[in-house]
Amino acid sequence: MLSRVSLVDQWRSIEVGLSPRWDEARLLFAAPGRASLDRAASLLRPAEPALSPQGVRFRWSRDDENGLAALLGRLDAEGLGGTLELLSTRERATVGPTRRARTGPATLAAAWDGALAELPPDWSDLYGEIELGSSDYLDRAALMLSPVNPSRAGGPGFRFRCARVYGYGASAEMVRRCLERCDAEGITGQVRILRTLSDTRPVATQGPVWYVGGKAV
Repeated sequence: MLSRVSLVDQWRSIEVGLSPRWDEARLLFAAPGRASLDRAASLLRPAEPALSPQGVRFRWSRDDENGLAALLGRLDAEGLGGTLELLSTRERATVGPTRRARTGPATLAAAWDGALAELPPDWSDLYGEIELGSSDYLDRAALMLSPVNPSRAGGPGFRFRCARVYGYGASAEMVRRCLERCDAEGITGQVRILRTLSDTRPVATQGPVWYVGGKAV
């Protein structure tokens, strides 16, 4: 009978295949039984775990790469057998004109700035969308964007409302701050403004209502 491969050994096997420039790794721990996953999430708390249908997702910075082995060793010590899978990595930025991480705005925050710059100066309300580069980002992005009260869009992304002066929706500054938090997490995607209104003046109401697909947003 084959012996079970420890999580520490699984991580070492993953680590040797990473790019020399890796800065952050996003991983998935999968194991049978909800009790095992709950316990694993508790032990992985320093790695900001998130439970998902596939298992426990977490991330780890290269600045403390040896610490991850120690953390996984705690799971091994409790007999929490399972599989460790690499979901994605983020690489350290390199200096030089030849590197282009992606076309268009460098960050979600920059994309937001560019979208706002195209609006008329008297805009008052908008309905926007953040389309994520991968569905793997959904759980983490939902947490980073929670102050803007996001709602799920049809694909891997979220929609939100924003008010410039008053009314229903987050402020433009709060939206930008949340997008900066996504950028810091290595979350990629696109920002679009779907609908805008100018110079609205709500009286005894929170502001205008848009109907999308027969539902008020």
